[in-house]
Amino acid sequence: MDSSSKSFTLAELATELQATLDGDPTAKVTRVAGIETAVAGDLTFVSNSKYASLAQTTGATAILVEPNFPVVPTATLRLDNPYLAFARVIEFFYTAPAYRAGIHPTAAIAPTARIGANAHVGAYVVIGDHVTIGDNAIILPHVVFYPNSVAGNNLFAHAHAIVREYCQLGDDVILQNGAIIGADGFGFARQSDGHWHKIVQSGPAILENSVEVQANACVDRASIGETRIHAGAKIDNLVQVGHGSAVGSDTLLCAQVGLAGSTVVGKRVILAGQVGVAGHCTVGDGAIATAQSGIPNDVAPGKVVSGYPAIDNRQWLRSVALFNRLPEVIRDIKLKLK
Repeated sequence: MDSSSKSFTLAELATELQATLDGDPTAKVTRVAGIETAVAGDLTFVSNSKYASLAQTTGATAILVEPNFPVVPTATLRLDNPYLAFARVIEFFYTAPAYRAGIHPTAAIAPTARIGANAHVGAYVVIGDHVTIGDNAIILPHVVFYPNSVAGNNLFAHAHAIVREYCQLGDDVILQNGAIIGADGFGFARQSDGHWHKIVQSGPAILENSVEVQANACVDRASIGETRIHAGAKIDNLVQVGHGSAVGSDTLLCAQVGLAGSTVVGKRVILAGQVGVAGHCTVGDGAIATAQSGIPNDVAPGKVVSGYPAIDNRQWLRSVALFNRLPEVIRDIKLKLK
């Protein structure tokens, strides 16, 4: 993080965040830090009760906390969502690289491509025939747009991202390094001789507004129809979205999640790390699957599921507790049978 000698008084932060300040309004913070490592001059936060005790001993100058958080020796900025406020404060201190409008001389841009105003196109970018990209795009080195693909305004494509033919990106889309949008879905039909015939993946992948796809994640194109990621969804590193799937708005697919083909995931769903969903399943709006869950069947809206096969989280916790006691239970049974 580039702190570049930026500093804010607690009074300034309280005003900016609309927080209630308990402490010296003239005290200054010069950076943000986690509560375990914070020292004088740092701003930190507590949004998880697991870390509440550290608020008594932290060396930070101030802590972002909820309104009903207990009084602690350190100055506090009290507001409803400390984690969101902390995310905002990071933006105050961080200076992102600036990318001037212009096209690098090594970029290969087809004459039929159309790029909007104020675009930054980096070294060795390839933009194919009949590609359309909106205004204010930042396209960093080695990004490739296949022919007939479309991107809206304010695109940010980091190095080595790829957008395949006929795929469509809305406004404010972010593609992190190595994100692949619209690679072929995994579709093969068995022939009478046992060999596999490749099924043409003719349908595009479509990302709506404000979607972010992070590093080395893949959103596959569909055999027919489309693969669609709805507005505001966020896709973490190494996620696989299978062909013909649909991901609802404001859903989170965390690291190494895998969706088999034709999966439908609802709105505001959270699939934690390494969750796998079988093909043609539906995960209802607001559902949560904890890490490494395997989902072979539909999940009702609002359910929290765990384990494999994924079951109600509370039932899974009880089952795990019982599983850990199995040697003791078996021993007791053997003693009773003697």
